[in-house]
Amino acid sequence: MPVIQSFFKRVLSLPSPVLWQVRHRSELAPRKVKYRKAHKGRVILPTGGSTKGTTLQFGDYGIRIVGDEGGRITAKQLQSADNALKRKLKVVKGSNVWMRVFPDIPVCVKGNETRMGKGKGSFEYWACRHVTVPVIFEVGGGGLREEIAREALKLAAVRLPFRTEFITPASPPRLGNLLVPLPTPSTESSFSLVNVPTDNAS
Repeated sequence: MPVIQSFFKRVLSLPSPVLWQVRHRSELAPRKVKYRKAHKGRVILPTGGSTKGTTLQFGDYGIRIVGDEGGRITAKQLQSADNALKRKLKVVKGSNVWMRVFPDIPVCVKGNETRMGKGKGSFEYWACRHVTVPVIFEVGGGGLREEIAREALKLAAVRLPFRTEFITPASPPRLGNLLVPLPTPSTESSFSLVNVPTDNAS
């Protein structure tokens, strides 16, 4: 008994609000983090030709971000959009929802009209950085029709802080605001054989 009491005293005396915060099952937050605070960081915009994460991987329909600017999505925004999706698709048995991003960055905020210095602000909420045009949500399964998927994903899109577009497996990948054409099966090109005269006379 004294061992248990001393353990809880040590846990409660820890100054970290992130490592030991109460996390409910319905909340989007990492189970464990190495550091309780993180740098603000920048959203690195891809400058190459990679289209990774801009096409569907699991479902039949989805939404992805449209635009060149990156930003942050909070856990509350993702949770609200996820709840709206599941509430709409609850009537379709066998339907699934996939979330392609996860809020794992702790955002710290200092109070308004606070003087500079005296350390970093306290933990406020979880968020995730998004680069250009990643897929955020995917839905599918249970013979889901496109009309119902559009309505459900529209409910989720209005809860997100950026413009999105509805995509299907036939939608081409995106590179910023540019649509990358899908590879088409190459047709056999016919070459005419030309008789080239040789020096060796037979």
